[in-house]
Amino acid sequence: MDHDWTKELAALTRLRVSELRSKYAEVFGEPTRTGNKTWLVRRIAWRMQALAEGDLSERARRRAEELAQDADLRLTAPRGAIPTPPATPNGCKPTLKLRSDARVPPPGTVLTRSYKGRTLRVQVLAHGLLYAGQTYPSLSAVAKAVTGSHCNGYLFFRLTGKGVAS
Repeated sequence: MDHDWTKELAALTRLRVSELRSKYAEVFGEPTRTGNKTWLVRRIAWRMQALAEGDLSERARRRAEELAQDADLRLTAPRGAIPTPPATPNGCKPTLKLRSDARVPPPGTVLTRSYKGRTLRVQVLAHGLLYAGQTYPSLSAVAKAVTGSHCNGYLFFRLTGKGVAS
């Protein structure tokens, strides 16, 4: 009997993500952490079709196993498997040195900008930016606090690089 997959697929697309996760666990026998609705719909539809019409042939399974043994499939380390860096000879753990952006002035500098009739003053600190008594991690965070919406902090404060006039 020919199965109407269009109705099945339409029913899946109407489900909420939480319902799709439950359906995924039902057809695969294991839970999933993803919240990507499109991916869930595709995987569930594929699995339902494979269960209804038959899975891969034994020959195809053997070939897939051969290919998997010959290739390094994992491109990233599994979660939680990143080892901690070894201690240096003097017993201290190495610190990560972050290169600061050349567009950000040195600590102690006060950035000023006129915005909607107000003059904004932002002080550059060694680890952040001080604006209106609060410390922010980035220029974009300060710009968001000022404007109420996300915008590029470098553009907002006109720190766009060498030779560029705003």
